[in-house]
Amino acid sequence: MLVGVGKAWRRTACAAVLVSVVAGCSGAAEKDAGSSASPSVSASGKAERAGTIGGAGSACLLPVGFDLAAEWKADAIDGSTADGSGKAGVDEDMASLLRQGPVSLVCEIDAKPAGHIGFLRVFTGEPGKKDRDARTVLEAFVTAQGGAEKAKYTTFEAGGLAGAEVEYVATSELLDEAKQESAFAVVTADGPVVVHLGGADTEEHRGMLPAFGLAKRTLHTV
Repeated sequence: MLVGVGKAWRRTACAAVLVSVVAGCSGAAEKDAGSSASPSVSASGKAERAGTIGGAGSACLLPVGFDLAAEWKADAIDGSTADGSGKAGVDEDMASLLRQGPVSLVCEIDAKPAGHIGFLRVFTGEPGKKDRDARTVLEAFVTAQGGAEKAKYTTFEAGGLAGAEVEYVATSELLDEAKQESAFAVVTADGPVVVHLGGADTEEHRGMLPAFGLAKRTLHTV
């Protein structure tokens, strides 16, 4: 597993292999005027459930599972390449782009099919470091993100897991604009997991919070 996306990803988001949260940087301004009425969010502001992610047979194999909001699309992120023998080897350049603090990006859940511009991103890290708790992991994750400030941490419990959650403001190096972001972390026997919600801007972020809340509320080990 890749260990420990930092500043390099933020600076190269439009050109990187990863799909940018700003949808190509030029497309954010063209979002559908009806996106706030996304079918993935009910009139009560709660996301409608449509399957789960994390377990066998799902798009991303993770140490945890959680429910997906309707129409959000998950894809696994692979940071390896095949060498001449056909065996997979680690692409160090890709690994660097995927790493943020103690964890690395392994799964992206795209909100565009549900009418929003943004992602839930799942990061995982190596197991076995006994001094790591959820708050420590989350603090290191936020610190590794350039332009992050005004972090407010809270705790929660779900599926027998003790977790930490953070809300903070991040200034995009590409857009020179501050926007709200959120993340939560838990530590499992298979290592730490961080689930991050970004978005093209604060308005988009707030529109996707029901899906983030659904993921946190239904979190469990697999």
